[in-house]
Amino acid sequence: MLGSQKGELGTWRLLLSLLLLAAWETGSGQVHYSVPEEAKHGTFVGRIAQDLGLELAELVPRLFRVASKGRADLLEVNLQNGVLFVNSRIDREELCGRSAVCSIHLEVIVDKPLQVFHVEVEVRDINDNPPVFSLRKQRLQISESKQTDSRFPLEGASDADVGENALLTYRLSPNEYFSLELPTSSKLTKRLSLVLKKSLDREKTAELNLLLTATDGGKPELTGTVQLFVRVLDVNDNDPEFDQSEYKVRLLENAAKKAFVTKLNATDRDEGVNAEVTYTLISVKPNGRPLFTLDENTGEVRVNGTLDYEENKFYEIAVQATDKGNPPMAGHCIVWVEILDANDNAPEITMTSLSLLVREDAQPSTVIALISVSDRDSGANGQVACSLTPHIPFKLVSTFENYYSVVLDSVLDRESVSTYALVVTARDGGSPSLSASASVSVEVADVNDNAPTFSKLEYTVFVKENNPPGCLIFTVSARDADAQENALVSYSLVERRVGERVLSSYVSVHAESGKVYALQPLDHEELELLQFQVNARDAGFPPLESNVTLQVFVLDENDNAPTLLPPVSRGASVLVSELVPRSVGAGHVVAKVRAVDADSGYNAWLSYELQPAAGGARSPFRVGLYTGEVSTTRALDEADAPQQRLLVQVRDHGEPALTATATVLVSLVESGQALKTSSRTSAGAVGIEAALVDVNVYLIIAICAVSSLLVLTLLLYTALRCSAPPTEGECGQGKPTLVCSSAVGSWSYSQQRRQRVCSGEGPPKTDLMAFSPSLPQGLDRQDGEERSETGSNHPGQVSFVQTPLIQGVNINF
Repeated sequence: MLGSQKGELGTWRLLLSLLLLAAWETGSGQVHYSVPEEAKHGTFVGRIAQDLGLELAELVPRLFRVASKGRADLLEVNLQNGVLFVNSRIDREELCGRSAVCSIHLEVIVDKPLQVFHVEVEVRDINDNPPVFSLRKQRLQISESKQTDSRFPLEGASDADVGENALLTYRLSPNEYFSLELPTSSKLTKRLSLVLKKSLDREKTAELNLLLTATDGGKPELTGTVQLFVRVLDVNDNDPEFDQSEYKVRLLENAAKKAFVTKLNATDRDEGVNAEVTYTLISVKPNGRPLFTLDENTGEVRVNGTLDYEENKFYEIAVQATDKGNPPMAGHCIVWVEILDANDNAPEITMTSLSLLVREDAQPSTVIALISVSDRDSGANGQVACSLTPHIPFKLVSTFENYYSVVLDSVLDRESVSTYALVVTARDGGSPSLSASASVSVEVADVNDNAPTFSKLEYTVFVKENNPPGCLIFTVSARDADAQENALVSYSLVERRVGERVLSSYVSVHAESGKVYALQPLDHEELELLQFQVNARDAGFPPLESNVTLQVFVLDENDNAPTLLPPVSRGASVLVSELVPRSVGAGHVVAKVRAVDADSGYNAWLSYELQPAAGGARSPFRVGLYTGEVSTTRALDEADAPQQRLLVQVRDHGEPALTATATVLVSLVESGQALKTSSRTSAGAVGIEAALVDVNVYLIIAICAVSSLLVLTLLLYTALRCSAPPTEGECGQGKPTLVCSSAVGSWSYSQQRRQRVCSGEGPPKTDLMAFSPSLPQGLDRQDGEERSETGSNHPGQVSFVQTPLIQGVNINF
């Protein structure tokens, strides 16, 4: 009958547990499993992937993982089949103690997107702990004068299991004097006791040895035994009696050591020595004997250790009062101590999932970290609130009770802030409140969102011509605000054609350093301005790039000697033969030496000098310093040699100066002979002058046409610039005037009003750049005098083409 009632009670409990479990799962949305304790390794728990709605193929790519607040090695998931299985030994008593319900709370976390599932695995108790008595032997002293039905409390057994496995039944070995009274379901009423059913007779039986057996309700049943040694005492027939059979005390868990708990009082109706009582602390359950002390004379109970509400909420103290009679008599009572919670536990913060490397282009609401908080206290002392600092650009979002997510609240910019130090603070509701904090370092991962930038949009470089091949002419440098490979900049030329050749045949740029090299010697006479673009590209994905313009001006060097113009040219010298009448006066122009220099500026400014005659004799001729006109210095006479050989040296003003030499042969003749020769040469001179006039006309027409086209282009360009908004990088501001001066004059090289006509293809076009000498006043006067002396063309004067007004004019379109 008793077994049938137990079976029905277990069935009802099981049904009630299943109903409560189903209702809880429906409300919380969690997955629930159960597994018996002590299950072997590999024991099947449940198909967790299927129950959570996850595909087996996505477990590994989505970084499927299981986290547990406690021991994380008890359960494991097979990622191949999605089965949750037992990984190591589960001891329910070690895990949950004597709690009625024991569960392992798991958090299943998957990424892409981040999801968190809560799984509860109930650990079912099995009957793996036998009943245990605190003492191996219990000794009882009972007076022979005790009446039948007298009760003697026994120390019961305890079972570490729960539920039916912890329901204990007792049986006593057969004897004629004692029976066993079992405790009721209420701990505060009857206790396990021996009941005297037959009067004792010490003269017949002085001692009794009994065996008390405790059996639990598990299957299979487990038992525990204790030996009872009963000594029958002679007459002291009144036991000490307590004021109360049970004392109830409430005590704060932060009570100090030696704090007063209660005072017990037992009295004995006997007189004299038999009425003197001493107190003895028999036991403290559960396992708390060292926590309390009892004064054997006064009966005061005091705290002897550190109480912890979170460890035990109740203590049962068994006390015995013994008189000093012979034999002594004893009375018993129970002190129930209820421990009250105090706010002595600070909150605990656990980081269960961290995504501490966040791309700077992450969208708001991206989950950065998962945080769980707990507090071992109860009530308001265990209620925890969380806060996050700094608030920008993150915020704290509550997902479940005591579970929070750190999410992105606004956009990130790694170039502004690359690392964030977040502090999560958890504070309970106690008074005073306790708090705990945890730091989270969030690093912002770089995204290639910044193109390389140069400090200027355009650079101007001056390079001397005839440079050695491979020489460094400039270094470009671009800065990228990104990091790592996104900031790794490589340089390259923006290829185009320069005339008939490609740009890369002139210059190259080092891909890593940005150094620009000239691949061949540059020639000012061939190329005065080389304009090109250098591209800077980063290594990000997708790559970003920008361009910078380089204007390389090739500076002239004196590498071209003066070139003598015809009529007769022999290498570096020219031979001129003239007939001069002896009757000419001073200042008569005999001949004119003409020369040009392929250089420009100061290097192309020529001067003429008559070399001294052999033997040191003074020559009756001179040469104009800048005109090259050979004229007489005085009237000729008979003493002058009929044949005069004049050496005229032409020198430029370069450094070092280069020269050319012209030889003028002058024959002195009488006037009649000179007239005959003059009539023959006049016709030739007229033809030459006519040809020169035609050449000058064509040249003037060409200059006017080019100038008109230039003016028209500038007007059109100015109109377009005025009608369209200004843009950077198309046409830059010209450079200030570069003035070169010397002892004999100065040249002005100006870019102040220089404009560039830009087109989609090819290099920008430059305007007219002119170098004109500015002679000192004395030299101008001297040259003027020389010109005034010559007058009109004399017979025998040699004329050559010379255009000093346009010498040094460079026109590039």
